[in-house]
Amino acid sequence: MNIEALQTIITENLMNFDSLYLISISLLLIVLWYLSNKRLKKRLSTSRDDSTELLEKVFDTSDDAVLVLSSTYHVLYRNVLMIKLLGLKPNDNSSKLYQSLKIKVKKRWLTLDELIKSKLTQSANSSYELDRTQLTMNDNDTLPVSIHIIQNIQENNEWKYIVSIQDLRYEESQKTLAYRHHVTKLPNQNQAFEDLNPLFAKTHLIDGKIVFVLLEIDNFLKLRSLLGYEQSTKIMIKLASYLTLVSQRHGFKVYHMFPNSFLLVMSDISDPQIALNYVKEIQGELKKFYKIQDVRMHLTTSVGISIYPDSGNTRNLLDNAYKALNEAQSQGHGQVHVFMPEQARFVFDELTLYNEMHQALENNEFELYYQPIMDAHRQEIISAEALIRWIHPVHGLIPPDAFIPIMEKTGFIIEVGKYILNEVVKQQKRWEMFKFKRISVSINVSMIELETGNFFNQVEKKLTETKIDPELITFEVTEGKAMETEKSTLNEFHKLHKLGVGVSLDDFGTGYTSFSYLKKFPADVLKIDRSFMEHILVKKEDQRIVQGIIELAHNLGMKVVVEGVENQQVVDLMASYGCDYLQGYYFSKPLPSFEFQKLLR
Repeated sequence: MNIEALQTIITENLMNFDSLYLISISLLLIVLWYLSNKRLKKRLSTSRDDSTELLEKVFDTSDDAVLVLSSTYHVLYRNVLMIKLLGLKPNDNSSKLYQSLKIKVKKRWLTLDELIKSKLTQSANSSYELDRTQLTMNDNDTLPVSIHIIQNIQENNEWKYIVSIQDLRYEESQKTLAYRHHVTKLPNQNQAFEDLNPLFAKTHLIDGKIVFVLLEIDNFLKLRSLLGYEQSTKIMIKLASYLTLVSQRHGFKVYHMFPNSFLLVMSDISDPQIALNYVKEIQGELKKFYKIQDVRMHLTTSVGISIYPDSGNTRNLLDNAYKALNEAQSQGHGQVHVFMPEQARFVFDELTLYNEMHQALENNEFELYYQPIMDAHRQEIISAEALIRWIHPVHGLIPPDAFIPIMEKTGFIIEVGKYILNEVVKQQKRWEMFKFKRISVSINVSMIELETGNFFNQVEKKLTETKIDPELITFEVTEGKAMETEKSTLNEFHKLHKLGVGVSLDDFGTGYTSFSYLKKFPADVLKIDRSFMEHILVKKEDQRIVQGIIELAHNLGMKVVVEGVENQQVVDLMASYGCDYLQGYYFSKPLPSFEFQKLLR
């Protein structure tokens, strides 16, 4: 083989190989050929021709550090990358390099010559590869590397050793980035998944319980919009630092999950109350731990907890923690919820439900239920809220909290929204035909529907086709969802309001709605969240808040609906506050249309 043919091989390798490591091996083989060629060896000893310089340039562009040693381990050649990697001087032959260079093999550190002697015999051409180890020069800093050594015997029985060193520092840094949160530098969800499998595999060795604690700062997106990115990021970083200190003190692990959740993994806990005590400690600290210009921020966190084996098997432990967190957030700020199997009356596989939804829509398995909304003084039906239910052929009645989150995550809520609007319009036409009392029907709207950009056109087209009075339709959006995308929400609801349909702001009192936003929002009705009714008869603070909301809404020209009414005492109290409308199980639970019509009669 001549030098021109080798140059062709080099070019093809550089163009075709995907693995940089394979390129380096190819180059090393060329070195062996080069050193064993008598004609080129003679040239090397007498003068440096163009071919010699070409080969050296090729090795100097290699992505691996290359070192060629004689049979006595002295340096015959080292490329530019090897000089940089080991911090050598360009003109330094480093004759003792084989002794100053050490490689970690299992638990031992061997000099380069010791490694060659122990791993390569001079009985035949052979090679040795050491993947992912450590290398040090003169016992200084260690480097993560992979090493490949090839030995070759020349025609004069002289041995040559070619050492290729792959620097893994960049790869290790990229791996670190992939397994760390980019802001807080805590282990992220990728690292959590890596760590959990070994933990679950050792459950038979654990006497106590495994506890997953999942926490989030309440309304963090709203907090970010109020404080700005820089301040909210500082809060997140300080929280991460605090959780790290707590985890080190109590011996558990902390991960920063996506997007703003923190997972605390506590293994071998003798009593779950210990985990709850940690949670109370964290919640108490958060109420006072951050200041902005000497003003202390009052932060709250919602917490979801799952416990092995109490909450179910290890496979669902993280999912159950997220379900518990979702339940805690639905109960208000600063709440803690522990997932227990008896609370999961309806546990379905999400993928199975999603796959069945399309067929369910075609097979008319979905049905609208109606819950009456009553006049607070006359106690007669003035409107109703339409609520979707799924009558499954196998599972029976599936509650909305089991399938609506799946619809929202997958975007299927858009198709279901069209179905609900169509059914409500058809129901209004039936009531009109049979001379039922005229009432408006409220339809809950998902932000996903609004963000399609086609929602208004869809509603306008449906009302035009059916000639339904727009006043008979009201669209509801929850306060928290409306605040997530203020501008787009305002635009869409202003257009709907001009169309003549009603607009309602649901679950009021659980978010951070500013007075300026409330003034701009085109709501006809404001619905006070049911959480205020739980202790309204005994808590003066809740009473004052509800009175204030009613007065504020009336001053802005809105009617007020109080949700979650359960008894006559609440009815009387709300009427005394001047509340307009009431909704709750005291009057009726949600009913199928034919049963609701009996009430309407």
